Amino acid sequence: MKQTVYNVTFGGVGGQGIIKASELLGWAALYDGYHVKKSEVHGMSQRGGSVESHVRFGKRVFSPLIGEGQADFLLCFHADEHPRLKPFLRKGGVDLAPFLARAQEMIDNPRCLNTALVGRLAAYLPIREASWQKALETVFPPKILDVNREVFAKAKALRDK
Repeated sequence: MKQTVYNVTFGGVGGQGIIKASELLGWAALYDGYHVKKSEVHGMSQRGGSVESHVRFGKRVFSPLIGEGQADFLLCFHADEHPRLKPFLRKGGVDLAPFLARAQEMIDNPRCLNTALVGRLAAYLPIREASWQKALETVFPPKILDVNREVFAKAKALRDK
């Protein structure tokens, strides 16, 4: 049986594309027919401070915030943020922190890290490929769309070690 609500916590430091990554998930879920709620905390993001975003989607979602121990998925874009965000992950949830180093190795441009991490996340979610592609077109301008599509597909196809 599919879950009724999916909870995803994103975190990192300013400039890493956390907000863009959460937008990508939000649009993909919306295009796939889910009800979506999103929340973000910018903090001192312009100075390299902590940034966090919560995305919740499902048949019906009432709040955008994910409480401690409730995230089904945790995506950390910076290793130093992992200890702060780990309490959000529920027991049995998927922590994509181990994929961070692999994602950094597989990309040529560090600005594509967010797309690689969301691509990896996409392998776990019940969102159709057409919805992901439409979300990529919505979030990225034509100039950088193809490279982001490529990174997304490569990360989604990877197998966990």
